[in-house]
Amino acid sequence: MIHKLNIHDFIDQSTDCLLVDVRTPKEFENGHLKDAINLPLFSNEERAIVGTLYKQKGRQEAILKGLEIVGPKLSDFITKIKPKTTNNKVFLYCWRGGMRSGSLAWLFEMYGFKTHVLINGYKSYRKWVIDKLKEPINFIVLGGKTGSSKSYILRELKKMGVQILDLEKLANHKGSAFGHLGEDLQPTQEAFENELANAIHELNKNKITLIEDESRLIGNKIIPENLWDSMRTAKVFYIELPFDERVKHLLKDYGTFDKELLEKSILKISKRMGPEQTKDSLAALHQNDL
Repeated sequence: MIHKLNIHDFIDQSTDCLLVDVRTPKEFENGHLKDAINLPLFSNEERAIVGTLYKQKGRQEAILKGLEIVGPKLSDFITKIKPKTTNNKVFLYCWRGGMRSGSLAWLFEMYGFKTHVLINGYKSYRKWVIDKLKEPINFIVLGGKTGSSKSYILRELKKMGVQILDLEKLANHKGSAFGHLGEDLQPTQEAFENELANAIHELNKNKITLIEDESRLIGNKIIPENLWDSMRTAKVFYIELPFDERVKHLLKDYGTFDKELLEKSILKISKRMGPEQTKDSLAALHQNDL
């Protein structure tokens, strides 16, 4: 029997189980549920073909084409997920809980897996994400000028048991003009929001949450409005370090990167620095006078 679950039960019950996203690779890359693997029923191109056929010739023609595409893959779907299941349970979803997840749920159930499907699919998860991002959080903001080691202090406090929300880690960016250096590519905005909602879901709402002061943009990721408003109205603990100490920290973080990368980062903030300071900074960089 295929079990259909709402988003809350789906998230709670899928912990430590195989979670399968059957949407296209393109859809998956844009954003997905935490710990999901991608097992696409259709490739990006195949879904476009079926979708076009649906619009031009109707549902039945599209279904026939879909069956023609999927038929040869059926055994592969089983062999791909069988080694990944540890308890014979499979949780799967598509965009809105329709034919894609329904088709693979039928296949997996016929094979013998205990199959669970997300009602209304990824669409319902996105609604859960938006709602989660609106939840009130008791923040204390860790502030200070660039180079004050706010991120380091935040993560050290986490090791000591303090509850934190690490926006820079979720965004793959340190938040400054140099913040992309040494980081993986930033996620999509949707994926960032998903990971942020997952992190908020795991917070103990009865405890204070420490968060680093940020601008609204972390790299090219936008902090959601409700979360941003909560940060702006929270109590701030401000870290003050001497200028020389902050420079040492910045050199430690960024001084070893390629000059070309550092130059591009300096030029990003040239308007803010002004022509003279920009010129002096670039000259110092190329003279190894950091």
